[in-house]
Order: sequence, then structure tokens, then C-alpha cells
Amino acid sequence: MSEASDDLSIQALNLTRIFNSLAAVDGINLNIKKGELFALLGPNGAGKTTTINMLCCLLKPTSGTARIMGYDILEEPFEVKQVIGVSPQETAISEHLTPEENLNLIGKIHGIDARELKLRTRELLETMGLGERAKDQVRKFSGGMKRRLNIMMALIHNPAVLFLDEPTLGLDPQARRAVWTYITRLKGLKTILLTTHYMDEADFLADRVGIMDRGKIVALGSSRELKTSLLEKHTMVIYAWNLTQRVISEMRGRYAQVEVSDGTMTITDKKLDFKEIVDLLHASGAVVRSAYIKEPTLDDIFLHITGKELRE
Repeated sequence: MSEASDDLSIQALNLTRIFNSLAAVDGINLNIKKGELFALLGPNGAGKTTTINMLCCLLKPTSGTARIMGYDILEEPFEVKQVIGVSPQETAISEHLTPEENLNLIGKIHGIDARELKLRTRELLETMGLGERAKDQVRKFSGGMKRRLNIMMALIHNPAVLFLDEPTLGLDPQARRAVWTYITRLKGLKTILLTTHYMDEADFLADRVGIMDRGKIVALGSSRELKTSLLEKHTMVIYAWNLTQRVISEMRGRYAQVEVSDGTMTITDKKLDFKEIVDLLHASGAVVRSAYIKEPTLDDIFLHITGKELRE
């Protein structure tokens, strides 16, 4: 078993969970650095929730273990729970209470001194934009406001590690962006493990991404690393005049796939040289107005790796 590292907040060490004969989590090894925002993606049934439940000491692994801030989830679960905050997919809020009362409840459970709790509550409410609604019952809040309060309740005891399970599920675009803003403020201050069904969310927020399928981590790296290294083909889009049949035929003779529609040429191949293509078109008599290499999205990467839509 590897030694604990002072640079790491989360270490999964051959972490495994078997239900009957099914390996829901199949011997994963994962290192997440302090202050890193890590997005764990995967289709339904990939093992994400089981992994999170084990890391939070809610479920015992069949074999292997993990360390959170150096504490072993099997041998030191109480210490682990002291250093983590969890914002679950379903908002765990008492709707008949005010935001202040919800935060005070969780703070007292964690044994925070009354004076310190009051200061933290006020600071979180202001930071999350709920200062003016501190005395209102939560049942009057919008979905986005409830999500923000849910995150605040996970933060009230100042945890070193924060687990966010689909924090923007079901929110409208404006509310999602608001939650993104607050999560971004935490980057570097907390280690965050985020699960999400929104590829743009992971792309925007995460320092690194892990894609999980059938209980295994099947891809790992920054969003840009995954985009540039894992796709077999690349695409260039060109807007041009005078795309004659001769020009089109010449390009189709050079590249694997060339499509033309209303003055737009799309070229797809394993390797594309931007300058070379523009020069070839000019030499063939076409007039290029604009052109760009189409960057693959995380959706493209996800489908390439798993062969599945994220929502099954």
C-alpha cells in the first residue's frame, strides 16, 4: 500500500466494491491534489455514486481503501467525516427553517463554537448572495437559492474536502451560472470532487476530469489533454468563395472526408495542417473568408471513450 502524501487530499488505493457478483467499483486508483477541483464523469451505473459513498464512509469497500487528508476511510472514519463536506444530489434542507437556522443546525452538529458559528454563517450568506434572505423560510426560495444553501451547509464547518454531487441538476441556465460562480470562488481553497451530468460544467470548472465506466477510471487528465489526445480525427471548417467542383475534387483527393454546403467546406482527417489547407485552397482558386479548427467537446470525448450517451 502506498504511503500517504502531504500533497494529496484524496487517494483511492485499489478501491473496490462488489454487489453480489457485480463489481460496481473495480479496483480504482486515484490521486487528487489539495486545492484541486476534480470532475468525476460517467454514464448511469458507471460506479460514481458508489465511489463517492465509499470516500464519504457511507459504504465499506469490498477491498482496497482510500485516504482523505491522510485519514484512512476504514480505520479512521470519524476523522474523515470531520474534514469533509457533502452537498448531495437531493437538497438536504429543512424548508420550514430559515437559511440561518439551517446553517446553525449543521454547525451545532459539528460542535462549532456559537460565536464562530455566527461569524461563519454571516460570511457564507453574504458570499453566496443570500444575506438579505437570511430570515426567510427556505420553502420560499428558488431552486438555485436552495442549491447554494445546500453548498453552504456543506461548508459551514470549514471542511478541507468538499463533495458536490450534481450541484446544478435541474436548474435553469441563469441559476446554473450563479452556482458556477460560487464554486469557482472555492477553487484552490478547498479540494472539490464534483459529479455532474453537464459536460460544459465539467469543462468550465474542473482542473482535471476522470471518466468512469463499468467501475473503472477509463480516462484521466485535464479537459484540454483529453480533447487533444484521445480523438482519432480532427475537423476544420472553412468559409470560402469560388468552391468549384475542381477545388472540391482536389481536396477530396487529399483528405479522408470533405463536405461542402452553402459556401462552407468541412474537412475531417487524422491530421490537419491549418496553413497547408488554406494555401491549397488559395492555389486552387478559392477565396478563403475565414477558417478554424473545430475543437472537440467533452461530449465528443465521452462518447468516444464510453460509446454511451451520458443520460441513459
